[in-house]
Amino acid sequence: MDSGFTEFDMTLRDGRAVHIRAMRPTDEAEILQAFDRLSPDARYMRFMRTVREVNRERLRKTLASFPESGVGIVATVPAADGIDIAGAAIFVIGSDPSTCEFAITIAADYGGAGLGRTLMTALVDTAKRRGLTEMEGFVLTANKPMLRLAARVGFGVAPDPDDPSVRICRLRLQETAESVPRSP
Repeated sequence: MDSGFTEFDMTLRDGRAVHIRAMRPTDEAEILQAFDRLSPDARYMRFMRTVREVNRERLRKTLASFPESGVGIVATVPAADGIDIAGAAIFVIGSDPSTCEFAITIAADYGGAGLGRTLMTALVDTAKRRGLTEMEGFVLTANKPMLRLAARVGFGVAPDPDDPSVRICRLRLQETAESVPRSP
């Protein structure tokens, strides 16, 4: 199965160039390096708990499951060892095959340059092309940049009824057959 994602290059608002492409199993080492570059606070915002190291087995399973069970997108930049990952966005299809959950991470030195919006828009477009009907994400209330990004992209943001420290971001990707009004 094809990921449904077409790679492209873009110039950020600050003039830096990034290459946006589908995540690959061979990205594992670069993903681990990108994780190591995240501050403890950024890790907490992304994983909603303290995470000191990557669960490599889970990472490998997730990467191996793409594109059947979701899609990962990375923004790469040239580096001394080849490339660095400046940002990543994923969606994973859950038990309901018409919906998915998203997550996004942007390196601190790439924040505010338009990379988050580019990755999120690309992720949404890919989910739409896959025929998914809804995307959701769980974001800490304290993660104001992510909540602003979700709202700008069109997500509804509501409190999690089970956890006041979390907001649920939901986006209707397309109308389902049963929700489309029918003419008499």
